[in-house]
Amino acid sequence: MSKYLKTALASVACVVAFGAPVSADTLGLGRIAMPEEIAAWDLDVAPDGTGLPVGSGSVEVGEEVFSENCASCHGEFAEGVDNWPKLAGGMDTLDHEDPLKTVGSYWPYLSTTFDYIRRSMPFGSAQTLTDDDVYAMTAYILYSNDLVDDDFVLSNENFLDVEMPNADGFIVDDRPATEYAQFTSDAACYTDCKDTVEVTMRALVLDVTPEETAAAATVSQAAAEVVVAKEEPVAEPATPEPVVVAAAFDADLAAKGEKVFKKCKACHQVGEGAKNRVGPVLNGVVGATVGHIDGFKYSKDLLAANAEGRIWDEALLAEFLAKPKAVFKKTKMSFAGLKKDSDITAMIEYLKSVSQ
Repeated sequence: MSKYLKTALASVACVVAFGAPVSADTLGLGRIAMPEEIAAWDLDVAPDGTGLPVGSGSVEVGEEVFSENCASCHGEFAEGVDNWPKLAGGMDTLDHEDPLKTVGSYWPYLSTTFDYIRRSMPFGSAQTLTDDDVYAMTAYILYSNDLVDDDFVLSNENFLDVEMPNADGFIVDDRPATEYAQFTSDAACYTDCKDTVEVTMRALVLDVTPEETAAAATVSQAAAEVVVAKEEPVAEPATPEPVVVAAAFDADLAAKGEKVFKKCKACHQVGEGAKNRVGPVLNGVVGATVGHIDGFKYSKDLLAANAEGRIWDEALLAEFLAKPKAVFKKTKMSFAGLKKDSDITAMIEYLKSVSQ
């Protein structure tokens, strides 16, 4: 008897000795799952709402739950941290060479978001959230993608009312029925085929870039030298002095703005001892030159604004707080912007209090 057969018989003996009676169907391993065990894992939620639990959650609560459980990986504003997934943004990028596929830009069904959070998140602590927390977190992700207002409350009753931007961006894959048979059946036939196929060159060594002739290179160099010779030195524009804005101050409005500023605390600090973080210190920002904080690495367009002497007056701040990337396209600030004019006004008033 071979040693392999002896090992196999020994394994069967162990099963017989320590397991349930041997069965042709189950090999004596395991047992039928109990209904309550199946229910614990049967959490799927279908696009038509089937499987949704009863519950609700607001954007406001979702922001707190998200900040506590998800922001360390996905960012305070669902913008992603390092290589962790971005959950917001990417609108109108699906036709780009490098599209940003997020919940807002790509996912066709909100049920996928709810189902995944409920089943798998937070990372390392799956299924520890209540259903209400999952509703709230889903609402906050919608808000981060500018799909709902900040006072929105998501529930099982209005869940299907939410329309995802890319809901019509997918088609049914019917290739198994319409195409596969053409290439796998005996009837498939190709004409004028070669008897053998030979690899003649690999892309790794295939140079498809046209080489510039020596004569053309000489002409190009000469032309460049002529252009350089004709250039006149341009005097650097003088940087205007910052204009000091002396604005009226409303303490009550500033108090409201301090609450709104909670959305910014993850990246910006204010007050005594404030330091640059992901974003610069905002002390003294009202009335200061754009990009005025020493030691902070601003984006190129903010540095250009600094060189032009642009000022953070109330009008520019209001425009920027509403939609940062519409004002400075290359800004590193990933926050989509404040949606309410009242929040913007209150925020500016609060920033005045740290600018005095």
